[in-house]
Amino acid sequence: MILDGHIHVNRQDVDTEELNKRLSKAGIDGGLLISLRPQSFTQQARSYPNTIERLDNLIQWTYGNENLFPFFWIDPLEDDALSQVDMAVERGVMGFKVICNNFYPYDPIAMKVFKRIADVGKPILFHSGILWDGMPSGIYNRPSNFETLLMIDGLKFTLAHVSWPWYDENIAVYGKFLNAYSKRPDLSVEMFIDVTPGTPQIYREEVLTKLFTIGYDIDDNIIFGTDCNTNEYNVNWAKDWILRDNSIYDKLEISCETRKKIYSENLLRFVGVIDKKVEHKSLKSGE
Repeated sequence: MILDGHIHVNRQDVDTEELNKRLSKAGIDGGLLISLRPQSFTQQARSYPNTIERLDNLIQWTYGNENLFPFFWIDPLEDDALSQVDMAVERGVMGFKVICNNFYPYDPIAMKVFKRIADVGKPILFHSGILWDGMPSGIYNRPSNFETLLMIDGLKFTLAHVSWPWYDENIAVYGKFLNAYSKRPDLSVEMFIDVTPGTPQIYREEVLTKLFTIGYDIDDNIIFGTDCNTNEYNVNWAKDWILRDNSIYDKLEISCETRKKIYSENLLRFVGVIDKKVEHKSLKSGE
């Protein structure tokens, strides 16, 4: 089974038949669907769908397909963000998407929303790394900024795109979370790494080699994704990245068991379909 951990809903018109057809052609069995963007990410103020309409649209895309997991894109700085979390959970949303485009992850208002999400038992998919939005926003998305999430017990989160171009920093932050388990035995926050491109082709072998040879306990926390859209899901793009990654995994002698985790099992655990406790090997200082 291959699940795509990073698919965007990009239009209001829902065509699940076409999406499923394209996923099948790409060899994809399902994945994580991110709702239409919040109001703050669009200039279409008058005509753009509101929170309820975005939720309705997302649920339509995933209805009846147990392998499509609805994630609601939320702006934690909106005045009603906390009530949006509650509303989304009531509608069956399995997690949330956040892009810190004009605020840091440690913003006190945003942290309250992240805590509410953790309290209701849902994960967060964060954008991390450079952001193609035409604005000076990269500074908010450096992976070290997400160390603040160590303070939110029970939270599961993933940093998308391996934080390209700061993938060394991404891996170091993951190592910090592993190290924190040795200092705080009751720590329940867990970090995942979303290897969705991100990384241009020329960097792909380097970043995957670093991830899997650094010696960190990482096999249970890598999630595959494509960044494709629901409408016109890019079949060739998805197939090319799977082929490219597998050729690198062959060189690295990554086992079939680990590949199953990367392509499906880790995502299923992240979204809560698999209820599996993973005991991570913590790192000593300097490892």
